[in-house]
Amino acid sequence: MTRYVIRRLLQAIPLLLFISMVLFVLMRNIGDPLATMGGRRVTRSSDRERLTRQLGLDKPLYVQYFYWLIGNDWTKMDLDGDGVAETPGRMRGVLRGDFGTSLVNRGKPVLEVIWERLPNTLLLMITSEVVVILCALVVGVYSALRQYSLTDQIVTTISFFGYSLPIFFIALLSIYIFAVNFKRWGLPYLPAVGMFDPQVGKTPSQVILHMVLPVFSLSFIYLAAYSRYIRSTMLEVLSQDYIRTAKSKGLPRRTIIFLHALKNAALPIVTVVGLDLPFLLAGAVVTERIFAWPGMGRLFLDHVSRADTPVVMGILMLISIAVIVFQLITDIMYAWLDPRIRYD
Repeated sequence: MTRYVIRRLLQAIPLLLFISMVLFVLMRNIGDPLATMGGRRVTRSSDRERLTRQLGLDKPLYVQYFYWLIGNDWTKMDLDGDGVAETPGRMRGVLRGDFGTSLVNRGKPVLEVIWERLPNTLLLMITSEVVVILCALVVGVYSALRQYSLTDQIVTTISFFGYSLPIFFIALLSIYIFAVNFKRWGLPYLPAVGMFDPQVGKTPSQVILHMVLPVFSLSFIYLAAYSRYIRSTMLEVLSQDYIRTAKSKGLPRRTIIFLHALKNAALPIVTVVGLDLPFLLAGAVVTERIFAWPGMGRLFLDHVSRADTPVVMGILMLISIAVIVFQLITDIMYAWLDPRIRYD
């Protein structure tokens, strides 16, 4: 197993380099980072020429990538022309853990910009994932044990209905019902914007209250998909010979379901969850935008629209690393769940 893990980590190095090159080229071609550095004012031609030279944008694309990867020795940059340098003078490079400084946030380190939003995203996304997994296990197993019953038919209908709806529709519908109409009807209503009420402050109760609608919107979509997947895998496992053998030996029904059936049915489910977990770091772009949740999704959308290459590259590279790590963890989980699987 140790040799397998080391081999996978070594294989990830050229893969990450290739991903970074593709992303860097795409980012350099989606927009002009100098166009929005003056805020609402149009960047003057003299400032544009000075910033182009100071940021290294006048150099060939491969040289810019080389500087981003291993660092550069540019002097401190005067972004607004007032004679005061706003950014550190030397970038150590991504290989040394330095993703550079943000072009939008006036020289703020990229990792600092990301860290300000990452806890908010993890709070929202991990909560949604836990809700989805727990509810999907209950609904999926229950539907599999009562195949074609009235409850199974109702759950199936709701699942297909929920899976076919776009996330923005569910988010807006939940706001219209639980925030707008509940307030109009004089019922206790849920907040629809932000992470907390500024007049109350960032208390745990405020954060939990503001999380209800975003978590519901995210969970509704994934719950529909997960529950159907668990149901189908459970039905397949319950028809296997070893399940019938366990029943004939007189084992308790709960032992057969949770120890023999669910553990083997969890293999494909682990794959789905393992592929979804890395994207918890990315946040939910649509959901965070609709509910004004200050997370990674909004951060990515705001900075990609202003062509802030360092911040966007930092976010995308962290997601790429997370994908590789969680895929490796998924493979290890496979070997733990199924002793027949060996990585030699």
